[in-house]
Amino acid sequence: MKKLAIAVAAVALFAGACSSNDQASTDPNPGSASAPAPGGSGGGTLTVYAAASLTESFNALGKQFESAHPGVTVKFDFEGSSALVQKLDNGAKADVFASADQTNMDKAVQGGVIDGQPTVFATNKLTIAVGPGNPKGIKTFADLAKSGLTVVVCAQQVPCGSATGKVEKNTGVTLKPASEEQDVKQVLAKVASGDADAGLVYVTDATSAAGKVDKVDFSDASGAINKYPIAVVKGAPQAALAKQFSDFVLGAQGKAELAQIGFGPAQ
Repeated sequence: MKKLAIAVAAVALFAGACSSNDQASTDPNPGSASAPAPGGSGGGTLTVYAAASLTESFNALGKQFESAHPGVTVKFDFEGSSALVQKLDNGAKADVFASADQTNMDKAVQGGVIDGQPTVFATNKLTIAVGPGNPKGIKTFADLAKSGLTVVVCAQQVPCGSATGKVEKNTGVTLKPASEEQDVKQVLAKVASGDADAGLVYVTDATSAAGKVDKVDFSDASGAINKYPIAVVKGAPQAALAKQFSDFVLGAQGKAELAQIGFGPAQ
């Protein structure tokens, strides 16, 4: 009986080993439990510094990017491009920088905080944001110089403020704004709240705030088109992910999302 028990145990041990080997050889994806996320990122937080006017489109693209890269979180800092460059110059850590104009991206390049060559991914132009129904009857850029109107614009160092200055120069119309804001969303907010009768914002911002403001397009805006470049930040903590996100924005999905809110194609 003792010999029989030993034989049975040996057979069971041999069968178990064969079963284990068979399972390993037929597993269609061995080691899949520890496989890295798509793109080889392995997860982590990607920090993107982006112009305020990119808020809606980049938030949407960020969610799409996260879905395609399980374990990755995209964190945005949306401000005026000039403020973001200042942060980078002061040593702030970020992975990607997307500017609302070439001038501020050039400053970042000259400051040595950009890795590689920036690439333009979209364009944008100004429009006049007014209250719903356009109660002041504003029709042209020149109307903004009329007395009795409260007009707000972006500060000159901000891309939307620089574009406003170009239009003033091209048309010979000088505005007397009630305030100069640090980013385009602040201008939009003052018009939407009724604190201002009109404000110079981008077409994309007015489109995203439909129902809260109306927009008055004007032909002179075509003389101040802003180009939007994107680049990986030098010393990016997530350099590989940063390159993947930049490529994603420049790709078909990025172009489609940007066009949906009114951005023009790269020029």
